[in-house]
Amino acid sequence: MWNGSGSLARLGRRSLTRGLSARNGRDGTGLSREWTSGAGSSETIEGGVQRNPGDARPDFLRPQRRDRPPHHEALRPGARQETLREANLLLITEEIFASAQPLSRADLSIRTGMTRSTVSRLVDDLLTAGIVREGSPMVGPTRGRPAVPLTPARKTLAGLGVEVNVDFMAARALDLTGSVLAEAMVQGDFRGSEPEAVLRDAGRLAAQVAQQGVSAGARVIGTVLALPGLVAADERSLLFAPNLGWQDVDVVEQFTAGIPEGTFGQAVSAANEAKLAALAVAQELTEADGEEQTFLYVSAQRGIGSAVVIDGVVEAGPHGWAGELGHISVEPAGPECGCGSNGCLEVYAGKRALLRAAGLDPSASAAELAAAAEGAEGEQAQEAIRRAGWAMGVAFSGAMNVLDVHEIVLGGAFGPLADLLRPCIEEELQRRVLAAQWAQFRVRESGTGLAPATSGGALRALRAVVDAPQDWVPRA
Repeated sequence: MWNGSGSLARLGRRSLTRGLSARNGRDGTGLSREWTSGAGSSETIEGGVQRNPGDARPDFLRPQRRDRPPHHEALRPGARQETLREANLLLITEEIFASAQPLSRADLSIRTGMTRSTVSRLVDDLLTAGIVREGSPMVGPTRGRPAVPLTPARKTLAGLGVEVNVDFMAARALDLTGSVLAEAMVQGDFRGSEPEAVLRDAGRLAAQVAQQGVSAGARVIGTVLALPGLVAADERSLLFAPNLGWQDVDVVEQFTAGIPEGTFGQAVSAANEAKLAALAVAQELTEADGEEQTFLYVSAQRGIGSAVVIDGVVEAGPHGWAGELGHISVEPAGPECGCGSNGCLEVYAGKRALLRAAGLDPSASAAELAAAAEGAEGEQAQEAIRRAGWAMGVAFSGAMNVLDVHEIVLGGAFGPLADLLRPCIEEELQRRVLAAQWAQFRVRESGTGLAPATSGGALRALRAVVDAPQDWVPRA
């Protein structure tokens, strides 16, 4: 589990953001234009456009100079003292969270160019809010007051991640250091289930974990629900989850039904399970390698979840639907998939499909499949793995040709099978990727453990603190 302090800032402010959508705007007339993100937060940038703090939008969104509005509708208001304070508070927070080593007030003054008195006032605000904490003074090589290290606070603010998948539901609470405060998992079979009953059970499980986090001394600030399907841009509606058999469900309403207000923090949202798991994996690899990673994340539960990560940022696309490698058609005339199409990667390499092809019980584990393939009479299991590796190589090579991403991280049931799948995958990549002779492929196993999407959901909820620390500082 994670205990580093740098990931929340290093993962980038664009992680899992939705595209912007115009609302009540008037295009090209020079009048006001309002943009909102799926997360519901926005801020003013040059040109008067409002955007989510994580979205970098191109210059063509700016009104042309000839379209300047009347003075009473100014699109570029001057900075106020409060605006400058918020910007400085954000900068200090990101420096503390992004640093691999604890920083002192003097360090922050040097890094940001702010005066020491300004830094001290801002740090005091962060200490009061429970966002950072002070360590024991460190005596340096020169004379003077010992430096006091500043790090993300433990057990003060917590994010809650909840996952409902085909064969389990889980919840996990993390604090600002990435440490687990509480977690729980319940096995089950939720294929073709009634979403209302399952989501209410998940809500009760999550409430218990939230209460355990509170008992540990933390305050839950937000909750993110992970689901194996397409989630609408409103981040509360599930459009389609083929392996659950759910369609057009207001998951947030049913998840929170009957739960006391405030249990799940200030905001509850939903996101795709694989995207959140990839966020957790991105943190894991960032902490291990000291820099943001670029990779394709592919995980097998019953089906296949996947995501594209570029420089540590989960690239979810304008609607949040990007990276669905499990439903790339490997053979257009192949077997029917649960999504309604034919020949998808999932029908060859999904966990359920793999076990069936290997002649094993659907409840068998990936470790049991690996053992069967290595046994004396493992021809059927070996052929199932070879077939899955071929299909994965075909799908991944197409993604690599489009995205120029040459690293694959295998999670879920694929993890224990990585050594068996790797030769077949790499064989297809060498044949099918146009840049194969100049590229270095890497297929590796994720080490995030069980239900990584719960960790990703908790991390995403905690981003609200790093993105807008002023919202958590008590008003004078």
